[in-house]
Amino acid sequence: MKLKGHAWKFGADIDTDAIIPARYLNTSEPSELAKHLMEDSKQPDFIKNMGRGDIIVADKNFGCGSSREHAPIAIKAAGVSCVVAKTFARIFYRNSFNMGLPIFECPEAVDGIAQGDAVEVDAENGIIKNLTTSKTYQAAPIPPFMQELIAAGGLMEWVKKKVA
Repeated sequence: MKLKGHAWKFGADIDTDAIIPARYLNTSEPSELAKHLMEDSKQPDFIKNMGRGDIIVADKNFGCGSSREHAPIAIKAAGVSCVVAKTFARIFYRNSFNMGLPIFECPEAVDGIAQGDAVEVDAENGIIKNLTTSKTYQAAPIPPFMQELIAAGGLMEWVKKKVA
């Protein structure tokens, strides 16, 4: 699976309240959550300006804070193809795969990608290409089982298919 879009850079310690503010947690409807993605971040107009398939590129500890799965749901529903960060908060990491959102840890890519750069990610092999600068970075590939979760649309959809 190849993911391609423009980079949106965010700093370190982006918590789940910045990703999807708590005041919107009265719904779990993905399309409603998506409308408020990154609203309380330093780029409050992110959702208005991003394009389908764009990629969030962040520093360390992305997704820290609460354990709410609303954060990866909002990211995925907004049309973000994946998130590349130096590190992820542990619960966000797990929730992302459970919700079918591909994420990649690659500090070198984060340092080498600027806001607006065109980026392509080969999810199967963990290869991140900055198409603007022609530089390539290697993240850990997504393990086969987790690729199955993403392809199915998340853990619940994967379970439904296995049970059927």
